[in-house]
Amino acid sequence: MLQLESVEQLNSIINNEKAILLFSADWCPDCRVIEPVLPELEEMYKEYTFVYVDRDKFIDVCSKYDIFGIPSFLAFSAGKETGRFVSKDRKSKEEIDKFIEGLPS
Repeated sequence: MLQLESVEQLNSIINNEKAILLFSADWCPDCRVIEPVLPELEEMYKEYTFVYVDRDKFIDVCSKYDIFGIPSFLAFSAGKETGRFVSKDRKSKEEIDKFIEGLPS
């Protein structure tokens, strides 16, 4: 999974690629629970660039996209948001898979 390094990098990714952003933080126990399944999801959905957005480093990005709970996911294609799975609740592999499957092609 790509680690977000800058807002400029984020803008380039969401404007030029199909991307799924994972908003997370090192201290978040619910975020740690889903970490083991992320490589499998990346393998299943190779058409997407998966990007880890550290909530603490990119709080302005979180605010811009109304991310108030983590872990949360946003999907983009050609600069447009195509889906969001945003809440403060723990997420399962099945729920994340269902979210990605429901995104427009």
